[in-house]
Amino acid sequence: MEIWLNQSSADDFILLGIFSHSPADSVLFSVVMVVFTVALCGNVLLIFLICIDPRLHTPMYFFLSQLSLMDLMLVCNTVPKMAVNFLSGRKSISFVGCGLQIGFFVSLVGSEGLLLGLMAYDRYVAISHPLHYPILMSQRVCFQIIGGSWAFGIIDGLIQMVVVMTFPYCGSREVNHFFCEMLSLLRLACADTSLFENLIFACCVFMLFLPFSIIVASYSCILRAVLPMRSAQAGKKALATCSSHLTAVSLFYAAAMFIYLRPSHYQVPSHDKVVSIFYTVLTPMLNPLIYSLRNREVMGALRKVLDHFRIGSQH
Repeated sequence: MEIWLNQSSADDFILLGIFSHSPADSVLFSVVMVVFTVALCGNVLLIFLICIDPRLHTPMYFFLSQLSLMDLMLVCNTVPKMAVNFLSGRKSISFVGCGLQIGFFVSLVGSEGLLLGLMAYDRYVAISHPLHYPILMSQRVCFQIIGGSWAFGIIDGLIQMVVVMTFPYCGSREVNHFFCEMLSLLRLACADTSLFENLIFACCVFMLFLPFSIIVASYSCILRAVLPMRSAQAGKKALATCSSHLTAVSLFYAAAMFIYLRPSHYQVPSHDKVVSIFYTVLTPMLNPLIYSLRNREVMGALRKVLDHFRIGSQH
């Protein structure tokens, strides 16, 4: 940390960004800011509803509140700095700020990926073992799942942040991205980073396929439990509880795999920046919409709050 604090302003990095100041890009920037605002409000509202409504004090919604918290931190880690740089015309980010962005980003993406996998296990227990659900998903188990997800991501983020920021950067300081994305930054290092990049690739494979394998195994077991059901209505209801989670998983993993599991010679910075917008801004906006609009309990809690404010305003 002392090394970072001793860096002078001459060692700041320049974020080239994703938007120019053309009329078309100004419109796209406005769209991104609208999406960011919706993501911010949607996730805050979802966390608020889960906290105040006793009907939502269940393991599934506890996990969902943590997912919303991760999404909230993820958008706040990248978008405000991008907006300030675009509006002010200053594109610099300090050495320390760049390191913190990398650390938070890797930690949050890793934590969210694992949590999505473990949420699939929660759905499996709820559908396949409903009578044992309160025991198998006790408060202690829920805290272990949440604690494990956060710890997994934070440890990975700290390791990658420290290693990336200890490489020497003695040439160009221009990062071809709208935030300090790790792979974009490594391209500027004036040292051989191939070993570390291979380790990152192996780490990404593990971090993506471990939760993904949990998801596949959980939903395979769910299908095995649902298909023999005599009541078509019961089967539809069981699958409906999983549809929101499957949608969120598809959005998250499709973007993450596109960015981190492609061979380096297929990586195009302009494509990576567009996909990064997708899973750093768009996915955090869609998650609360997916889980609220398709969920009776959440919509019921929202109506209850709105009714309360309406009655209060009449008095």
